[in-house]
Amino acid sequence: MATGETGFADVTFDLISVQYHSLKAGHDYGQYVRDAENAGLDDVASFFREVMQQDSDRGARCHDFLKQLSGTEHGGPATG
Repeated sequence: MATGETGFADVTFDLISVQYHSLKAGHDYGQYVRDAENAGLDDVASFFREVMQQDSDRGARCHDFLKQLSGTEHGGPATG
Protein backbone atom coordinates (compact mmCIF):
# COMPACT_ATOMS: atom_id res chain seq x y z
CA MET A 1 0.00 0.00 0.00
CA ALA A 2 1.61 3.20 -1.14
CA THR A 3 0.90 6.27 0.94
CA GLY A 4 1.69 9.87 0.39
CA GLU A 5 2.71 12.27 3.10
CA THR A 6 -0.87 12.30 4.39
CA GLY A 7 -0.69 8.73 5.66
CA PHE A 8 -3.66 7.84 3.49
CA ALA A 9 -3.45 5.41 0.60
CA ASP A 10 -2.83 7.20 -2.67
CA VAL A 11 -6.10 5.92 -4.11
CA THR A 12 -8.07 7.26 -1.13
CA PHE A 13 -6.34 10.63 -1.38
CA ASP A 14 -6.99 10.70 -5.14
CA LEU A 15 -10.70 9.94 -4.69
CA ILE A 16 -11.05 12.61 -2.01
CA SER A 17 -9.30 15.08 -4.29
CA VAL A 18 -11.54 14.30 -7.27
CA GLN A 19 -14.61 14.47 -5.03
CA TYR A 20 -13.59 17.84 -3.59
CA HIS A 21 -12.81 19.37 -6.96
CA SER A 22 -16.02 18.01 -8.50
CA LEU A 23 -18.18 19.43 -5.72
CA LYS A 24 -16.29 22.74 -5.67
CA ALA A 25 -16.65 23.11 -9.43
CA GLY A 26 -20.33 22.23 -9.20
CA HIS A 27 -20.79 25.04 -6.71
CA ASP A 28 -19.01 27.49 -9.03
CA TYR A 29 -21.07 26.38 -12.02
CA GLY A 30 -24.20 27.63 -10.29
CA GLN A 31 -22.89 31.15 -10.82
CA TYR A 32 -22.08 30.35 -14.43
CA VAL A 33 -25.68 29.22 -14.96
CA ARG A 34 -26.97 32.47 -13.49
CA ASP A 35 -24.57 34.51 -15.63
CA ALA A 36 -25.71 32.75 -18.79
CA GLU A 37 -29.37 33.12 -17.84
CA ASN A 38 -28.89 36.82 -17.11
CA ALA A 39 -27.28 37.19 -20.54
CA GLY A 40 -30.27 35.46 -22.15
CA LEU A 41 -28.12 32.53 -23.29
CA ASP A 42 -30.35 29.61 -22.42
CA ASP A 43 -28.32 27.13 -24.47
CA VAL A 44 -25.16 28.07 -22.57
CA ALA A 45 -27.03 27.90 -19.24
CA SER A 46 -28.23 24.43 -20.20
CA PHE A 47 -24.67 23.38 -20.98
CA PHE A 48 -23.49 24.62 -17.56
CA ARG A 49 -26.32 22.68 -15.90
CA GLU A 50 -25.19 19.51 -17.71
CA VAL A 51 -21.60 20.05 -16.59
CA MET A 52 -22.79 20.73 -13.03
CA GLN A 53 -24.77 17.47 -13.03
CA GLN A 54 -21.77 15.54 -14.36
CA ASP A 55 -19.62 16.88 -11.53
CA SER A 56 -22.32 16.08 -8.99
CA ASP A 57 -22.50 12.52 -10.33
CA ARG A 58 -18.71 12.29 -10.24
CA GLY A 59 -18.63 13.44 -6.61
CA ALA A 60 -21.30 10.89 -5.67
CA ARG A 61 -19.40 8.12 -7.40
CA CYS A 62 -16.24 9.03 -5.49
CA HIS A 63 -18.28 8.91 -2.28
CA ASP A 64 -19.45 5.39 -3.11
CA PHE A 65 -15.87 4.26 -3.77
CA LEU A 66 -14.71 5.84 -0.52
CA LYS A 67 -17.41 3.95 1.39
CA GLN A 68 -16.20 0.72 -0.22
CA LEU A 69 -12.61 1.44 0.82
CA SER A 70 -13.49 2.43 4.39
CA GLY A 71 -12.06 -0.07 6.81
CA THR A 72 -9.75 -1.64 4.24
CA GLU A 73 -6.01 -1.26 3.79
CA HIS A 74 -6.81 1.37 1.15
CA GLY A 75 -8.92 3.48 3.49
CA GLY A 76 -6.12 5.24 5.37
CA PRO A 77 -5.18 5.34 9.03
CA ALA A 78 -8.56 6.63 10.17
CA THR A 79 -10.30 3.53 8.87
CA GLY A 80 -7.61 0.90 9.16
